[in-house]
Amino acid sequence: MAFPLHRPRRLRSTPALRRLVAETDLRPRHLVLPMFVKEGAGEPVPIASMPGVVQHTRDSLRKAATEAVAAGVGGLMLFGIPERRDAAGSAGVDPDGVLNVALRDVSAEVGDATVLMADTCLDEFTDHGHCGVLDADGRVDNDATLAVYAEMAVAQAEAGAHLVGPSGMMDGQVGVIREALDAAGHLDTGILAYTAKYSSAFYGPFREAVESQLQGDRKTYQQDGANVREALRELALDLEEGADLVMVKPALAYLDVLRVVAEAADVPVAAYQVSGEYAMVEAAAANGWLDRDRTVLETLTAIRRAGADIVLTYWATEVASRLTIE
Repeated sequence: MAFPLHRPRRLRSTPALRRLVAETDLRPRHLVLPMFVKEGAGEPVPIASMPGVVQHTRDSLRKAATEAVAAGVGGLMLFGIPERRDAAGSAGVDPDGVLNVALRDVSAEVGDATVLMADTCLDEFTDHGHCGVLDADGRVDNDATLAVYAEMAVAQAEAGAHLVGPSGMMDGQVGVIREALDAAGHLDTGILAYTAKYSSAFYGPFREAVESQLQGDRKTYQQDGANVREALRELALDLEEGADLVMVKPALAYLDVLRVVAEAADVPVAAYQVSGEYAMVEAAAANGWLDRDRTVLETLTAIRRAGADIVLTYWATEVASRLTIE
């Protein structure tokens, strides 16, 4: 018999056939929109390195949250930008701080129509830009930071967060937060653990977005990009401490890590398509080097294919709207 005997192209010959045999899907429910709210802002402030993304006012945040929910996104992740910072990041635990006020605003606006998530970290709130409080030698004090995270998580739960997201990569953070939430009566508030958060160059635009005060780096607590087994150790610890979901961050440069975490985890797995990944596509598209819409969907599908049940992406509302129309 003449070759080719096997013709895989048969299953690619029409859009309907390709849709029928697709192994990975991308739906609005898979997408979470990260959002920034700036204390005292009178109007939304564009973020230069992230075209199309803004620091919201309280009013524009509510409006954008409503639009995202109408598009069918799976959730919203809120970050706050305070007017004043201090060494302890006290605005992060203040019930009247920008992030907790924003959580109450969005909770009142959309209720349980989506999953409201809060970044449980101090880097936006400290005057030194680190994710925890510092000791006398200027190093991040792990255990002192845990006490602040516990207080912060309880404040966020009381403000309306369905999930708190400890992202500082402190040892023991999930267990301490779980204990604090339970003691405060927030038994149903879940923890989205940033299990494998790498020390990455791809966070650059985010630091503009939150007006980070960081000098230096976070290599003593964020993971080394050379390591995979370390991520599995962190996963085992987070699950033992009570994580309800786990996260890999960044996404595209760590798809191999995402795959092994997804294979090992018995809870839902999220991946964060971070600011630098967003900015690269937007910049290339603006120069006419990429088909923007196709590239956005291809990157998101790649993250899903690698094993993410949930994808945090700044394109969430836009893509969810497109998928709904299609």
